[in-house]
Amino acid sequence: MIVITGGAGFIGSAMIWELNRQGYQDIVVVDNLGSTDKWRNLAGLIYHRYIHKDQFLSLIKTRYMDGRIDAVIHLGASSSTTETNCDYLMSNNLEYSKAMCRFALDRNARFVYASSAATYGNGDQGFDDAYESLEKLYPMNMYGYSKHLFDLWVKKDQLLGKVVGLKFFNVFGPNEYHKGDMRSVVCKAFTQIKKEGQLKLFKSYHPDYAHGEQMRDFVYVKDCAQIIDWLLKNPQVGGIFNVGTGQARTWNDLGRAVFSAMGQEPQIEYIDMPESIRDKYQYYTCANLDRLVGRGCDVHFRSLEEGVEDYVRNYLMTHQPYLTSRH
Repeated sequence: MIVITGGAGFIGSAMIWELNRQGYQDIVVVDNLGSTDKWRNLAGLIYHRYIHKDQFLSLIKTRYMDGRIDAVIHLGASSSTTETNCDYLMSNNLEYSKAMCRFALDRNARFVYASSAATYGNGDQGFDDAYESLEKLYPMNMYGYSKHLFDLWVKKDQLLGKVVGLKFFNVFGPNEYHKGDMRSVVCKAFTQIKKEGQLKLFKSYHPDYAHGEQMRDFVYVKDCAQIIDWLLKNPQVGGIFNVGTGQARTWNDLGRAVFSAMGQEPQIEYIDMPESIRDKYQYYTCANLDRLVGRGCDVHFRSLEEGVEDYVRNYLMTHQPYLTSRH
């Protein structure tokens, strides 16, 4: 049995899709559906059981959890980079993660968790996932800090060889629709272009970057799921690793890819960036994949254009935009 926290979320539901694609269905989904539309991410997938995240925490604290657990994929967390409730993030992203890790290790189960590229802050320290660099990182928001604290806890407790943390860069793809303002720019761009015929991107306020030439490492969610699957099949691999394509691309590149997938000529307008985020804005991110590749990972990452084309044409432009076990 595989437990996936955040299983109704973006990357979590993509992971269920990947497991279903391989014929695996013995999955426990742990999440908090509430009154959100996250249930739609699960509607076309096959799993054994859904458990609310608070109930699951109670179950593992009382050691009342039936069945053999082969792996815990811990993707459940608040992923809002603008969240200001620090106590909530400390409880939800840090302490809950510690409980999940202890539960998995007590069961001799594989533990894979989501860290974040937000732990790198403004990028002054680079994007090297070497263990020696952890203490030097300075996240720019509380979300990144909560993720960073758990990475430090894993290192401090000497668990780096036993568990796997994944620093996801700019992930995009199907099943992100419930995320509101935290949806990828690919998703937002499609909606805007369909409605207005043009795309609006933030102006640059950095002398080294022209408007729209700010750069990110964009990675397709299906590739992220394949990375996790590879790690499940290679339990000897432990540590904290970057997950991205290893290539930085511009927002202009992304915009042109979306227009192309939609069969339209690019129409891009540059607008003022809100002053509230100008001093926290990252102008460049790029995953260093040397350590992951060095451990033997041979998962092929789609290019930005390949990922956008699959997302737009096979999901966003169809009547069934969600991942399903039949799609």
